[in-house]
This record gives sequence, C-alpha cells and structure tokens, in this order.
Amino acid sequence: MIKISNIKLDIDKDINDLKEKAAGHLRISVGEITDFVIVRRSIDARRGRVCFVYSVAATLKSEGAENALLKRNKDKSVSKYNPDIYEIPIPQNKPDKRPVIVGCGPAGLFCAYALAIRGFKPIIIERGKDVDSRTEKVSEFWNGGALDTNCNVSFGEGGAGTFSDGKLNTSIKDKGGRGRFVLDTFVKYGASDEIIYDAKPHIGTDVLKDILKNMREEIISLGGEYLFNTRLDAIMMENSSIKSIRVCDIENNRERIMEAETLVLAIGHSARDTYEMLLNNDVSMKPKAFAVGFRVEHPQEMIDDSQYSHVKDEHLPPAPYKLTFQATNGRSVYSFCMCPGGFVVNASSEEGRIAVNGMSYSKRDGSNANSAIIISVTPDDFEGDDALCGVRFQRKIEEEAYRIGGGKIPQQLYKDYKAGRVSSAYGEFESATKGQRTFGDVSSLFSGDMKEAFIEAMEYFGTRISGFDREDAILSAIESRTSAPVRINRDESFQSNIRGMYPCGEGAGYAGGITSAAMDGLKVAEAIING
Repeated sequence: MIKISNIKLDIDKDINDLKEKAAGHLRISVGEITDFVIVRRSIDARRGRVCFVYSVAATLKSEGAENALLKRNKDKSVSKYNPDIYEIPIPQNKPDKRPVIVGCGPAGLFCAYALAIRGFKPIIIERGKDVDSRTEKVSEFWNGGALDTNCNVSFGEGGAGTFSDGKLNTSIKDKGGRGRFVLDTFVKYGASDEIIYDAKPHIGTDVLKDILKNMREEIISLGGEYLFNTRLDAIMMENSSIKSIRVCDIENNRERIMEAETLVLAIGHSARDTYEMLLNNDVSMKPKAFAVGFRVEHPQEMIDDSQYSHVKDEHLPPAPYKLTFQATNGRSVYSFCMCPGGFVVNASSEEGRIAVNGMSYSKRDGSNANSAIIISVTPDDFEGDDALCGVRFQRKIEEEAYRIGGGKIPQQLYKDYKAGRVSSAYGEFESATKGQRTFGDVSSLFSGDMKEAFIEAMEYFGTRISGFDREDAILSAIESRTSAPVRINRDESFQSNIRGMYPCGEGAGYAGGITSAAMDGLKVAEAIING
C-alpha cells in the first residue's frame, strides 16, 4: 500500500472527495485505486480556517504499479505503507494451572483476552460487580445512596475507565502494533471504526459498557471464567514463588483458597488495601510521582469558539484541548483527561474521603467541558519515604475535601478560589455533575507553592484559550487519582520479586490510560505465553 499524508479537506466533504484528492497527490485516476483506508484524521483550526487533515493508504491494481509510482515519486507526503501487524504469540507449552488475573480493567481485560485466545482459560477475579450491576450501584450513590467500597467508579468491570470519557489516545510508541490491535478489538466488539484513525479517539462510557460485555462473553466462550464480587485478600508463597491466594466472596462473606501459580496483578490505581497487603508480604514496591488538582468546568460553546476560531459546523465534534505550563516555582501544571461535553463525577472509593473524575457519553453533547487541571507532585512532597507515602498524601487531601463538602463534591468559582472565600452562586453557567455537590472553600487544600502554580497556570491558559481564566470557571475537588502513587517493581520477564506474580497496568505503575493499560496487559500476556 501507499501512504499519502497531510491531505487537507473541507469539513463538509466526504470520503469520495478524499479519495479524489489522494489520487491527485499520486497523479493517477481514482479508478486505479482498488482499496482505500483512512490512517489518521485530525482537525486543523489555525489561521481562521477549519479543515480535516488526513493520512490515507491506497492499494493500486498491482504491486508493480505501486513500486513504479514510488520510484518516480518526488512528493514527500507519499511513501510506502507497512503497518505493524500484531499477533498474539503461539505457546510452546500450556501451564498445568490456569492463570488468575486480579482486576478486569483494560489491563486485566486484554491480558485475559489474549490468554483466552491462546487456550489458557484464565480466571478473572474482580472485587466489583459486572458492568450493568455496577452501573446501578454507581447511579444509586450519585443520587445520594451509600458508597459501596468494593463497587464504585473505581472498582468493577472495566475499571476506572468505565466511568470516564473513554479516551484512547496515548503517547506510547506503538512498536509491534499493540495499540492498533487494541483499537481493532474495540471496534470488533462494538466501537465505531472512527477510533482507528481519529487523532484523539474516544468511545464514551455508554458504548464502552456494551464492549465490556461483548468481550466478556467471548472470553467465557473460550474457556475463561469471571468471578465478580471477589476480592484478593492474601497471597501464599513457597520459596519466593506464588502458590495460592485467599479470596473473599464479598456478597456471602466467605473466604476460600485458590491455586494461583501465575497471578496477574491488574488491580487499578485505587486498590490501596491491596497495596498494603502486598507490602506486608515483602512484594517489592516504591512510591512514584503523580499529579493532583481540580476538575475545572467551562461552557463547551466557549471552548468550541476558541478552538475552532468561532467556526460553527455540524461536522465538527465538541472541541477538546490540551494545555501545559511550567510555573516560575518549578511546578508542572497541565490538563488531564479532558472531557468535551462531559460531567464531573464523584469517584470516591473509601469512606470519609472524596475524589472526582470526568466522564462523557459517546456523543459528548453535554453543555459543559471539563478537565483535570493538575499539579505534579513527587515523593519529595510526601511525608515519609516508604512505598505507601503517596497513598497517605492522597488520603489526606481526600479527607480534607470530604470535610469541606460534608461528603458532597466541594466546588468553588475561580474568582473565589483566588480570594479564599466560599462561593454563594454559580455565574453564567451551572456545573454538570454526577453526584451531589455543594459550595466550599477548597483553596486551602494545597500548599502555598502548589496554589501559586495553579493560579499562574490558569492565567496563562487564559492566553491560550480565551476565557479559560474567567471568574466563574467552576473548580471541583479533588482530582487525586490521576495515576497510581505506587510502582510494583518487575523485571524483564514482567515478574515481581515473587516468581509467578506479574504486576500489570496502571495500578502497578506501568500505564496511564485505557490504551496504554490494555497494551501493557498484552505485554504481560505475551510474557506468560512465552513462559
């Protein structure tokens, strides 16, 4: 195939127009193209003109015709297209014991999927519920019901990404085609094929739920097994190797021992009790840097106007943004998990503590945009130097946020945050939240230099997106679960210091989103398959 890059097309044009433009770049007729696919699509809104920018791949009638065209070609935007095609390894030998995977977020899901395809019949244990039952639990909580500490926005089928925007972009280089395999798999089980080529692909929590169910059914059909409402409580070892685990059937409060000579820890970034249990069993771990901050809301229309230069067109999706800033005091401040047309959600998982996240549905048709505006923190900011010092840091600010809001999401307008006073009313727009909310003074949550960095960044971001630093921008506290505060050490074989134990995904400190976690799940599956 031949790749043609940087094709600019007006936003109201269709696939036939794109094909004609591609043929024009190649100086051939459209009829000479036998196959045609979009490789990448992005939006260019610079200089007051909004257009789509495409990279495409075309197959000509013969390989000879392609080679001849490439030989005479002088256009730098035209090149040979050889995408990496990912294949799950073929096992030489299958283990006597079925592998056990703890957690069915994207890391655990894709590890289980790859192992199931190769006949390993994995057992997946998940402390939360299946996605439909979990959705009911979360909805009850958002409407004022009790928090279920085992089934919530952080725990349950799909992991923390289930109640999110479902963003699939990643900065990880896709050597070997794992990222493309993840996207293709999502499409196979229900996602739009646009995620394969969009520069900033997303699924949306509503569509993601169906994909999870479809993949679960496939894994089960291949001999895999799901054990929901099942929590890992202890590990048993022999000669520094994993031998079995103790799990708890949460609904019936019954414990049992399971054989587990191969144990994948895809536990997610909020499994703090599991971190403690592992540390007590001398599993090698260390604290790591992460970031904390606020969910910041603006009217989506304001973001669209700024990002699209006031161009309005039905073909344009709600606009995202990505912002970074280095404060004068050295702190890094940046946007994270931006949700166009989304909601701020109560993502708490522990009693007496509150955490927030962002969520969008597939259409992203809500009235507000929100993003985490977060400040980097390192182990130097934490009290102590043990592996769980970052967890204690998170818990402390979550407890204070809970106190400020009386158990509800505490919110403050930006002008009042700077003044250190409780807001009395929203400004020109109201918050879009899932979960109960209240006004409170969250300006005391961070130390002086962190607050200074946040305000300095907000003012700078206002020069990048008009109105970003508006007085009635809404801050919700506290965004504390941006990534794991812990790394569970592993070697080149992907095993921890306990043989047979495979730390995996975001909760183990090796990923930072749905796609990167899924890719890490595939890497761990490969390590298990290759023995």
